[in-house]
Amino acid sequence: NLLTVINGTADLALMQMREGDPLHEDFQEVHRAGERAAALTRQLLAFSRKQILQPKVQSLNTVVAEMESMLRRLIGEDIDLVFKPTEGLGSVKSDRGQIEQVIANLAVNARDAMPQGGKLTIETRNVELDERYAHRHAAVVPPGPYVMLAVSDTGVGMDEVTRGRIFEPFFTTKGPGKGTGLGLSTVYGIVKQSDGFVW
Repeated sequence: NLLTVINGTADLALMQMREGDPLHEDFQEVHRAGERAAALTRQLLAFSRKQILQPKVQSLNTVVAEMESMLRRLIGEDIDLVFKPTEGLGSVKSDRGQIEQVIANLAVNARDAMPQGGKLTIETRNVELDERYAHRHAAVVPPGPYVMLAVSDTGVGMDEVTRGRIFEPFFTTKGPGKGTGLGLSTVYGIVKQSDGFVW
């Protein structure tokens, strides 16, 4: 609510100013900072699983297909995007905007791991998870049918220490100013709040 007031006031001030006005650039900077703070707040809410979700029954195939052109712009021309949907995919009950954020965050991470270009593959599958899977992945996964969304890339990969910390808030392997360290913790929060599992 506070950020809405800050951004709204900056917007109103900008509408009443001419571009040559000495305060114009200052108010633009206030507005940009407010937008960044709002985006960070949304990520923190998603991580802490306090985001208000609007779940609907939907197909992940449709969500990914409708994101394809945006994802191509996001990852750039050096990376080949391959989408492998499974026919007859089961439906999931999830918040579409949040699932889109998960996919976009994973795509950005993949892009950053492939500075020389490569291949990003997104695939969907119907899977049956059993207790052996839960035991292997150190997670409490009730056995049964699931819909899987897998995102993989041909990037540099990560060592065991990094892999053990990827969902930690503010942990990043990127240089200063290159990332908040909230991308994968946001993914984790959204998936858990949506009653899913991430590995």
